Amino acid sequence: MTSTHAFWLAGRQATGETTFDVTSPWDGRLVGTVAVPTDAQVEEAVAAAHAVVDEFAATPAHVRAAALDHVSRRLVERTEEIAQLISAENGKPVKWARGEVGRAISVFRFAAEEARRFNGGEAQRLDTDAGGQGRLALTRRFPKGVVLGIAPFNFPLNLCAHKIAPAIAVGAPIILKPAPATPLSGLILGELLAETDLPAGSWSVLTVPNDKMPALVQDERLPVISFTGSDKVGYAIMDSVPRKHCTLELGGNGAAVVLADFASEEDLDWAATRIATFSNYQGGQSCISVQRVIADASVYDRLLPRIVAAVEAQHTGDPSDPTTDVGPLVSEDAARRVESWVDEAVEAGAQLLTGGKRDGASYAPTVLTGVPAHATLACEEVFGPVLTVQSVDGEAEAFAAVNNSKYGLQAGVFTHDLQTAFRAHRALEVGGVIVGDVPSYRADQMPYGGAKQSGVGREGVRFAMDDYTYERVLVLTGLAL
Repeated sequence: MTSTHAFWLAGRQATGETTFDVTSPWDGRLVGTVAVPTDAQVEEAVAAAHAVVDEFAATPAHVRAAALDHVSRRLVERTEEIAQLISAENGKPVKWARGEVGRAISVFRFAAEEARRFNGGEAQRLDTDAGGQGRLALTRRFPKGVVLGIAPFNFPLNLCAHKIAPAIAVGAPIILKPAPATPLSGLILGELLAETDLPAGSWSVLTVPNDKMPALVQDERLPVISFTGSDKVGYAIMDSVPRKHCTLELGGNGAAVVLADFASEEDLDWAATRIATFSNYQGGQSCISVQRVIADASVYDRLLPRIVAAVEAQHTGDPSDPTTDVGPLVSEDAARRVESWVDEAVEAGAQLLTGGKRDGASYAPTVLTGVPAHATLACEEVFGPVLTVQSVDGEAEAFAAVNNSKYGLQAGVFTHDLQTAFRAHRALEVGGVIVGDVPSYRADQMPYGGAKQSGVGREGVRFAMDDYTYERVLVLTGLAL
């Protein structure tokens, strides 16, 4: 790892007048020093992206696909280096960081494939009425303009990939702002993009501080905003620019439902293991981590001790250790917030079954029952390694409990019954229902996003490509159809 990192301005490296340090949340060591763009440099990047809109949209598909394929291959070659970097700046256990690099590899590969087949056009006969005789409509999609991609800290490589790759695939210039806590992974993508033949102004990676973002958000030359982060910030962005197209991937408090038919010893062992793993992976810092377990009363007493045992089996510690399951949170402040929410719930009557202890930025994997409905822990996204478990009577009560939330990102339903699966798909107010597993499952090519206060729009390569473009119809006249 180098100690000083330039940002990427219209395809070239640049440094500004100031820097900031990136430190490890595990041990506080310096991971890197990052240059900050000046206001003039930000303006240069925006102007360059705006100037290249038409040129980039007209770039042949094979050129864009080749660039995306190149990034995917280079990520493969540098997997271990990048995984170590993610672990260092984010505190993510290296085994999960390797998985994140693998997902980013797939995102760029999927985008290359989609770029080659995107915009084949859809032909529609218009002579279904007399006034359309001899006419044919051809509908294609075209970029809405420059994309401003704002990425979070929790998946510092893959969620940058989910902004950049679809934009390149459709020929939309992009300005990426990585999270200030974890900018180094996004800057790596700049290194790889610089090795391609994409037009220079078609991409920038700017390490802009958060307090400089309102001006970028308001800039009329950036008509598309793709934001991943908190609901508070996301909706503030949307409210401030009501005429822009905003894709918001926001928070959740993911529920895993275990129904009465999922009752064998093997079923309950599987459910408990998956719940324990995915309430704690990434330190619980995932929008679709398991925060709530809603178990049918008929299996609750057998499931609960299994969950507690599986949570206690999670190996916590140094994220660079390949055996570590749970590392620190992104900062000590984040861990203190989680601690305060758990303490509040316990004071309100919740029962702490395991965990509940903080050590610096680390918070022990935690399980509680009896959390009052009004407690912050029950209402908000904890974004930490904390799990609540409750008992319900039957499917209807279970589904009502899932929906009793302002969030609606994804839900998991452990059942073997196909009819129940389809009822869950209809009843649950979420963007995705995962049957037979936790809500934390995500394939990077599938549509991903939420309902209610979990956001608007969808990520997933092809679906983001649709979000970044609009339909334009061409009507041909005087044809012998």
